[in-house]
Amino acid sequence: MARFDSRVAIVTGGGSGIGAEISRELAAEGASVVITDIKVEAAQSVVDEIVAAGGKAAAFAQNTAQWEDSEAAVAFATETFGGLHLAVNNAGIGAAPQTIGDYDIAAWDRVRAVDLDGVFYGLKFQLPAIVAAGGGAVVNMASVLGSVGIAQNAAYVTSKHALIGLTKVAALEYTALGVRTNAVGPGFIDTPLVRSSLSAEALTALEGEHASRRLGTDKEVAALTLFLLSDAASFISGSYHLVDGGYSAH
Repeated sequence: MARFDSRVAIVTGGGSGIGAEISRELAAEGASVVITDIKVEAAQSVVDEIVAAGGKAAAFAQNTAQWEDSEAAVAFATETFGGLHLAVNNAGIGAAPQTIGDYDIAAWDRVRAVDLDGVFYGLKFQLPAIVAAGGGAVVNMASVLGSVGIAQNAAYVTSKHALIGLTKVAALEYTALGVRTNAVGPGFIDTPLVRSSLSAEALTALEGEHASRRLGTDKEVAALTLFLLSDAASFISGSYHLVDGGYSAH
């Protein structure tokens, strides 16, 4: 029996990167997965891949910065697959580097709206639905920058720090009702976006900031996330788990 047989999951921002890998692996282990993304065609591409491999998945267009979309995503999961047991609040964005004194207010609002408000909106509708389905688990995708700072990234760092506090409150309120909530903090992950946005010298320098002397992979983040969602993590709630190759150990 697979770890997630008969479970229904939502993964936000599941059209690419970490979210896509988590979606694939949840489906491979028996879950029915609702993959949401503001780019629904990207989510549909991952769904097609999962279905071709014999899994169950459906795509849903969601802008996590709009609370109505979070309510609709949960309703879609319930209508399509019969309930909701697992959620991964993975959608997130960044902004161009800026010092605080020069920080663009619109950029601050835009990052916070997705990286913090969007997770709150998700939890607001996911948690009661998971309770109604008999319990389950939630993972909020934070960042290593939820525990350390980095210059010129005030909106992202602040949102990820706050997300960890939100995770703790969710755990205090809902663990006794059968829903565990935890946060995962990836370090810098090897993605096409990272490689295309850095010079070879900058990439080497960034790798050197990790004790592992390399960037992480989507699969490494997914492995930790699936463990936290699984029954094997039944006594883990309200905590923050790094998968950062030693980046924060300095």
